[in-house]
Amino acid sequence: MQRMGMVIGLEPDRVADYKALHAAVWPEILALLSACNITNYSIFLKEPENLLFGYWEYVGDDFEADMAKMAADPANRQWWAACMPCQKPLATRKDGEWWAMMPEVFHFD
Repeated sequence: MQRMGMVIGLEPDRVADYKALHAAVWPEILALLSACNITNYSIFLKEPENLLFGYWEYVGDDFEADMAKMAADPANRQWWAACMPCQKPLATRKDGEWWAMMPEVFHFD
């Protein structure tokens, strides 16, 4: 299992929209997350800075293939089209990232 953390900004005028989307995540998106070996997924919002922190656990054995499967899914593309206008990527993110990935520096069970 691999723990994943990521961060992105949220447009101030889209906070309510983003919360509404995530209060009723489409069932096909939840099924796709499971099919792509993602579990224990949470998104936290820090206001008033409007930073989103995402945490999830990857339990598969081919991360690249699972992420490609997710990116190619038509329902997921529609979900991203609904969510992405709400998000404000960090200027310091790496090339190719939308959400900036965060390395784990501490864990305790």
